[in-house]
Order: sequence, then structure tokens, then C-alpha cells
Amino acid sequence: MSRRAKPLLQDDQVLKSKPAKPRDPAQPNLPFDPMPARVEPCLALLKTAPPKGVGWAFEVKWDGYRLAIHIEPKGVRIITRGGHDWTHRFPAIAEAARKLGVGTAILDGEAVVLDKEGRSDFGALQRSLGGRGGKRSSTESVFFAFDLLYFDGHDLTGTELSVRRHLLEDFLDGVTGAIQLSEEVHGDGTALLAHACSLGLEGIIAKHRDQPYRSGRTGDWLKIKCVQSESFMIIGYEQSTVARGGIGSLLLAGRKGHDWIYVGSVGTGFNTKDAEGLRITLDKLKTTRPAVPLKGKNLVFAQPTLIAEIEFRGWTHDGNLRHASYKGLREVQDNATVFDMSDKPTG
Repeated sequence: MSRRAKPLLQDDQVLKSKPAKPRDPAQPNLPFDPMPARVEPCLALLKTAPPKGVGWAFEVKWDGYRLAIHIEPKGVRIITRGGHDWTHRFPAIAEAARKLGVGTAILDGEAVVLDKEGRSDFGALQRSLGGRGGKRSSTESVFFAFDLLYFDGHDLTGTELSVRRHLLEDFLDGVTGAIQLSEEVHGDGTALLAHACSLGLEGIIAKHRDQPYRSGRTGDWLKIKCVQSESFMIIGYEQSTVARGGIGSLLLAGRKGHDWIYVGSVGTGFNTKDAEGLRITLDKLKTTRPAVPLKGKNLVFAQPTLIAEIEFRGWTHDGNLRHASYKGLREVQDNATVFDMSDKPTG
């Protein structure tokens, strides 16, 4: 049985979700729209503080894999952010989608594994799938739906978020288990963020209520994190004779145009088994032409192939990650986009 998510604010009445409004029976019948094979996802722009104003809706930021569920009479498909079919890797979510009782729909959301406190745990999700390149299916994952892009034969991407959310809340009213509604929370963004951080959540998402669904990082959606977490390329490692698995730290790089920019190293967050697996894989990718020219003892350079999810507390004045910790490897089929250095947060 799947766990329920930890509520963002349990005691503050102002910040609970609004009750769903009844659907308007006078809504006109629209002509059917062809169902797209794939919708390029809307991505959240990283900010350091929540936006102000009444035009923003807030949700919990989930720490998992971004997915789209396509429901059609002929079956269900679960598509990753990169456009790969991972239906077989999330059988419980696929089965739940088949039971929703709708002819056609596209749900946008995030697959997560919840810890005992109801918080999303990226490492647990990875383990449930067998790690990078793993072949396991995740039976304990839960899909939190936060948008409805197509429903009952109608393309909703051109309608504003408030309409899409209204339809989504109606559609998933009372639904629990492997598919759940990502609840909207109400209140001041700064207070929401502070409370999310106190609960150990990753952060919050802010979405402009009046905007249609626009693919890419347009600024319609914003992400504000308690602890930052992004994907970086592993370009080598520092050998160690005393550290577990022979790895003292991993060398990391971000992307700037067609170039790699060194962002420092990470030496925490992985255990002996992780380090041994990383060293074996990186040794197979050894190169004498490092992606970034670095000097130092005991450095082993690798071709830029493995992408790591790194948690960190900010940036140093010279552009390195501060208090970095390794969370796991990302997959291209998931959404493994290496951090673009031009996306470093602004106020």
C-alpha cells in the first residue's frame, strides 16, 4: 500500500487546498482534438525566492522522475521527460491509470518513492528501479499528477493553468494509491517555503495561474529549493588509498554552450558499494584528454558520460558547488540534462 505524501502545512487553515468547484454543466461541447504522441514538458526556472502576487499557485516540489501518462482506449503509455517509453518500469502506476475510467487523457506529473514521513526520496526511487541502467520495475512508486494536458478528446495546453487544475482536481477527486493529485497549497510563498524546509521537503513550485501550458523553461513555472539539487557531469575522480571504493571525490562539470565548466568535486553521499561501482564504470571511460584541464595528484579523467544528481548549499565566489553531496546517477531516458551555468539562480 502506498504512503500518502507529507502535507506541506498541517495546522495552518489558510494554506490548505481549496475545495474543488463543481464542473459547469453549461460548458460548451468542443470539437475533438487529435491526441499528441508527446508534449514537450514545461520546465521550472530556478529562483532563490518565491514570487509575490495573487497570480501564483504553489505546490510541493517532488524529487523524482518527471513523467507523462498517456491514456487511450488502446492502452496506457508512460513517457519520460526525454521521450522514452517507461511503461514497463512503472507497472503499478500504469495499472492505476487503466482504472481511472477515462477514454483519453495526458497527465503531467512526477513519479516518486515516499519515505516513512511521506517525503519524496530520490535515492529510494533509484534503488526501486535498480540504479542507473537497471532493469527493475518500481512497484512502490507513486505518481503525483500536477497538470492535465489532454482530456476526453480535448487539447488543454492552450487553456490557462487555473482551468486545467480545476479539471484535474475533478478528474482525480477521491483517487488514492499509485496515482494521486499533487495538492495546491495557498498562502504567502515565503511562509510556504520556510515551512517546506522545516519539514525536510526539497522546496516548492510556483506556477502562474493565467498562463497556458508552454513547453520549455519559460518562467511560467518557478522552482524554489530548500537545498539545491541539480545534475552535473562526472569528468573523473580523485583516487584514494584510504577512502571507500578507491574514490576520494568525484570531479564535476556544468555545461556552458558547447563547453564544460568545472564546478568542483563531491566526496560525500556515496557508500563503499556506490564508490566501487562508480570506479569500475569510470575506469572503463578513462581518457588522457580531460573535458576540463585540471591539475592535481591522483586525478583520473573520464569521458563525459555519467551524469550525477548533486545536492548542494549554493555557490562559492569562484563558481564551485558549496557543501556538495552525491545523490545518485541520472539516466538520459529520465531527464538527465546537465546543469546549464547560465541558469545559476537570480533573485
